Amino acid sequence: MFWTVFAVALGFCGIVVLAVPAVRVFAEVRRLSSQVAEASRRIGRAAEDLERAAAPLAAETARTVRGG
Repeated sequence: MFWTVFAVALGFCGIVVLAVPAVRVFAEVRRLSSQVAEASRRIGRAAEDLERAAAPLAAETARTVRGG
């Protein structure tokens, strides 16, 4: 009977030992995913800004090429 209880206790301790890093990994993954989402939003805004800034230059280039 002692060995059965001991084995169950060891199994429980093993699960606890594995659960602690699993919780830490989960928290870090959530933090990383929020950073990736923020970076994606920033890249999208930068692309829109670049597109708006390039529009007048493209129009001027088109007029120059046509000889206008």
